[in-house]
Amino acid sequence: MAASPATPTQDVRLRSWERRTDPVLLGVGLLFLVSWALPIVLPRLPGEAVAWLELLQQVAWALFAADYVIRLCLAERRGRFVVAHLPSLLVVLLPLLRPLAVLRSLLLLTALMRRVTLPLRMRVTVYVSGWACFLALVGGIAVLDAERDAPGATIVTLADALWWSLTTMTTVGYGDLSPTTGQGRLIAAVLMLSGIALLGVVTASIAAWFVERFQESSAAEERGQADLRLVLEELRTVRARLDELQASRE
Repeated sequence: MAASPATPTQDVRLRSWERRTDPVLLGVGLLFLVSWALPIVLPRLPGEAVAWLELLQQVAWALFAADYVIRLCLAERRGRFVVAHLPSLLVVLLPLLRPLAVLRSLLLLTALMRRVTLPLRMRVTVYVSGWACFLALVGGIAVLDAERDAPGATIVTLADALWWSLTTMTTVGYGDLSPTTGQGRLIAAVLMLSGIALLGVVTASIAAWFVERFQESSAAEERGQADLRLVLEELRTVRARLDELQASRE
């Protein structure tokens, strides 16, 4: 009796679901980012437009929540899935953290980039550059939202917020602009830690490149020396043969 074809495991179904929905959720994440950022960047938007943008945020959040529940149901080891995807769970459960859902769009973009065949160093460069630009933009907008109406605030325009975000991520910290609210300082802490981490990745990548170049140069030099020794040995053999021929003629 022929064996029945094996049914796909839950993990296989989970990977299949993620592969099919990643591009869609990437678009949802970008939609969430735009609908969240526009009322902050353009504070004079009509109330009706702001209401529509808030509705889009709620729809995007609902889609993320539904996706999380579906992936949790498809996961074979649900406890491990919850631990591995704790930020996604916090974003779904805590409304105050819903702006963090925009980070998922970059994670999905990273997952999509893994399918592209690129040299490792180029992938690292793309990822680090993408993370840096994304965090600087989102951090600047978030701190502007937190600081704009605070008493004694120095970050009151988008230009100030983006400048502060860049100086914070690069750990330059001129001190001309600084957050005064607790939420703004929390954002600053996240940006500083992220900047240090990204700087470490860049430094490690550059160091690895130099080590690789040195190793290649050393290997090439060793090959050259081996080839030279081989040529000298062949010359000695030819010289010995010539000496033998000359001796036989005499």
